[in-house]
Formats: sequence, C-alpha cells, structure tokens
Amino acid sequence: MKRPKVLHVDENHPILIDGLEKLGFENIIEYETPLREIIKMINQYDGIVIRSRFTIDKLILKAAKKLKFIARVGSGLENIDVEYAKSKKIHLISSPEGNRNAVGEHALGLLLSLMNKLHSGHQKIINGSWIREEQRGFELEGKTVAVIGYGNTGKSFAKKLVGFNNLKILCYDIKPNLGDEITSQVSLEEIKNKAQILSLHLPQTKKTLGFLNKSFIEKMKNPFWLINTSRGKVVVTEDLVEGLKTKKILGAGLDVLEYESNSFNSITNSNKITPALEYLIKSDKVLLSPHVAGWTYESHKKLALTIVRKIKDLRLTN
Repeated sequence: MKRPKVLHVDENHPILIDGLEKLGFENIIEYETPLREIIKMINQYDGIVIRSRFTIDKLILKAAKKLKFIARVGSGLENIDVEYAKSKKIHLISSPEGNRNAVGEHALGLLLSLMNKLHSGHQKIINGSWIREEQRGFELEGKTVAVIGYGNTGKSFAKKLVGFNNLKILCYDIKPNLGDEITSQVSLEEIKNKAQILSLHLPQTKKTLGFLNKSFIEKMKNPFWLINTSRGKVVVTEDLVEGLKTKKILGAGLDVLEYESNSFNSITNSNKITPALEYLIKSDKVLLSPHVAGWTYESHKKLALTIVRKIKDLRLTN
C-alpha cells in the first residue's frame, strides 16, 4: 500500500520526522525549496508541516489537490487562509500546548527584569556607572495583573504568578466562563480601571490587530507595565512609544514587534528603521527579545510531539 506523503518546508525537531515515519507516512524534506517550486509539487502531498517560512494562501491551496492536513509547529494560524482551507475540508493543526510553559516563563522573566531594571542596571555597570538610586525597582507583591487572552499561554503565565504574595490576577477573553481558582474573568472596562500590569496573550486576527492603541492606553486608570509575548501587530507601536514618553506606560517587555517580517526572522519587513522602532531599541524602559518566548530547547521537542499526536488522531494511516 502506498504511504501518504508529508511535505516539510521548515526545519523542526527530528522527533517529528521520526514520529510520522513510525505512523506510516513518507516524509519529504524541502527546507530550502522556494515557494514557486513548492506550488508546483504540492499536489503530490497528503499533508504539509510548516512554521512561518511562507503563507499558505489560496494559490497554494488550490494547487494542493490531495491535501488532507496542514500542521503548524506553533500556536497561531495567521499564515494560513483558514476559511478557504476549511472549505476544502483540510484539517488544520497547531500546537499551542507545546510551548505554553516556555511562553509563560519568558513573560514572567520579562516582567521581573523590567520592574527591577535589570537590563538598564547591567548596561550602566558595563559602561562604568555604579548608580544605585536610579536602579531602585518595584515589587510584584500587592499589584494587580491583567492577562489579556486566557488560553494556553495566558493560563501558563497566570500560574507562574501564584507564588507572589497578595497579587490580584484578572483575565479577559472573548470566550465566557474562563475564570478559575487563579484568576477572575472581568470586562475590559474593569481591567482598564484596576490593572497595573498587562500581559498580552492574543492570537493575530482581524479583531486583535491594533488591540492596544492610543485609546486603550489613555483609558487605563493606572500607569502600567506592558508585556507582549503574543503577536507584534496587536500593539500599535507609535501609540506604545507615546505612552512610554508620557510615562503612562512604565516599561514594556516585548518578545514580538509590529514590524517583524512574516517569517519572524527579521526585525522589519524592510531595510528602514522607523522612529518608533528606533525609540524602542534605545529606550532603557524597554526590554526586547527576538520572538523566542516559545522557542526553548524543551518546547522544541514538545511542539514536535504535539504535532505527531494530533496527526495520529486524524487516523490517515492504518
């Protein structure tokens, strides 16, 4: 019996290849093959495994006559034309469970580093300055934290906060009844009135683009710290910078940027550095990381295992 074929266009943990092989799939590796060539060959495959190298749009999907599943090694599906894929009855698989712990830990690391001014203190010391008063930090104890988006990574981050004394944790999500023993689910209005720390855990959709903007920032009652480990485009960077300048935003820990390339492999889609991006790069109130919150050594394996398990559940092989 002919084995179903799976196309791999992004490199992942070897356990993913091994796992699919054991399930009876034939794996074809095309990590360096350009998109125009992928389109020519996609009609041969029953499945495709991707990360973020290119978008699976209608052009590719029309050519994918046999395709039964698209598996993204990661949490979001924004680089797939979801509606058209579903109309072709193609199964869509993602793996947010695989890197939720990594993202939760990274978000906490960004927050503690910001509030204790660890990055700016380090920079001043290596530049020859030992100035203690300027490096006086803030404690998490007694603060109110709002988790925006209470899915896999939002819940993971909230769990990491449990050990801090007298900390109130609120959450907001478009899905109802997600509050638990850790968080109270509230309206955005209540978050704007009470939160001192915002951590964003939103998917990139039409509804979340520019979610944190000038209007949102101005309606926040308290000055606040911002953490974003979700998608760069949910924050309007120019409005974020204005908030930092007016001190409405006390600091920002950003693993993602609005200006990232679609593949997440570059800080900007062009060769131009905008004034807002330049401000973020130079500000001692900002801590940046290159979209790696969910990309630890451990999550690299967990993501692969999650994809293998979900493809197995499709029962496409005997």
